[in-house]
Amino acid sequence: MSNDISPNTPTTSVVALPLVPGEWELDPHHAAVSFTVRHLGISKVRGRFTEFTAGLYVGEAFDDVRVTAEIALASIDTGNADRDAHTRSAELLDVEKRPTMTFRSTRISEQGEDWSMAGDLTIGDVTCPVTLAVEFGGLVDSPVDQKQHAGFEATGEIRRSDFGLDFAPGLLGDVIKIHLDMPFVAPQGQGA
Repeated sequence: MSNDISPNTPTTSVVALPLVPGEWELDPHHAAVSFTVRHLGISKVRGRFTEFTAGLYVGEAFDDVRVTAEIALASIDTGNADRDAHTRSAELLDVEKRPTMTFRSTRISEQGEDWSMAGDLTIGDVTCPVTLAVEFGGLVDSPVDQKQHAGFEATGEIRRSDFGLDFAPGLLGDVIKIHLDMPFVAPQGQGA
C-alpha cells in the first residue's frame, strides 16, 4: 500500500502503513468494477458491474488490514441489453439464485513496490481463493471535500468453472479477467 517501503523490508506485522487506521469509505463516484472474457476464442467481451460496495479497514500493520466487497450480479452491463438480460437468466448467471458476488481479504503482502491481496471470493454457494495484484496509486488531499483520498487498482483472474458457471463452453472462455479501481476516503476527521 505504499511505495515508500523498501523492497527489502520483510512482510511482517510490524511493517508500518502509510494510511491512518480506521474504516476507509469507498468513493463510489470514482470506483469501477470491470471484466473481460473471451468470445469464441477470437475476441473479447468487456463489461462492468454498476452496483457494488467495498470497505477498507486499516489497522496498525498488514495483518490488521481487511478489504471486503459485494457486487450485485444483476447490475452487469456489457453494452448490449439483450446479451445482459440473457446473462442474468437462469440459463447463465441465474441472478435469482446467485444475486451477489462477495470478496473478503485474508492476507495482504508486499510485492516489490506493489502488493498482493489474497482472499475468498463467493458466488452463490461456492467460495474459492483468489489472489489480486494491487497497485497503490497514492494519497492526496482532495480540494473538493478537503478529505484524504487513497487510490488502489487491483487485477486478477478467476475461472468460471471453479464456481459452477461452466455454461456455454466454446462460446465463452473459462478465464475472466477482472479489473478494479477502488478509491477510498480517510476516516472522519482525518486528512487535509
